[in-house]
Amino acid sequence: MPFLIAVLGVLGAAAFWWYRMKAMNDAAREVADVVGRVQGNIRRKKLRNQAALSPLTAIDDPVVAAATLITAIVSEQGPVLPKREAVIREVISQIADGPKKTDEAVVYAKWAASQIDDTTIVIDKLAPFLRERLDPHEREDLLRMLNRVAQGGEQSIRIADQRVLRLRQKLGFEVN
Repeated sequence: MPFLIAVLGVLGAAAFWWYRMKAMNDAAREVADVVGRVQGNIRRKKLRNQAALSPLTAIDDPVVAAATLITAIVSEQGPVLPKREAVIREVISQIADGPKKTDEAVVYAKWAASQIDDTTIVIDKLAPFLRERLDPHEREDLLRMLNRVAQGGEQSIRIADQRVLRLRQKLGFEVN
């Protein structure tokens, strides 16, 4: 009889420890799953940020860059309606080589601006590109073009001071 009790005791202890190990294994698996999901979320966010920049990294023409920059800043206030788009076309046509180039620049600008949620990213990416390719007079013209587009259209809009300040700074102008 004591032998039977000893065997049952050993079997009970083995079952207890087997259950404990199984529970620890399940807990470790859950932790690994959570870590994997967090890492996946981080990777996806990084890819989303890279994808958000891709319309901007493809720009290699100052006319398209100017149109995209102006459209992104103006569209921050709401969608670009037909009258405002006409004003954008008008100011871009003054610097483009022809109507075809104007159309390409405006269409790409509208698409790129709709793909990027944050106007600050557009300014940070395109203003240095434009600073390298435009002389100071042309950069001033760009700011005047932005102002004309903001004043034109259905109703004039006010561009946030921080946007204009950041744009001026990134274009290489001295900012107080």
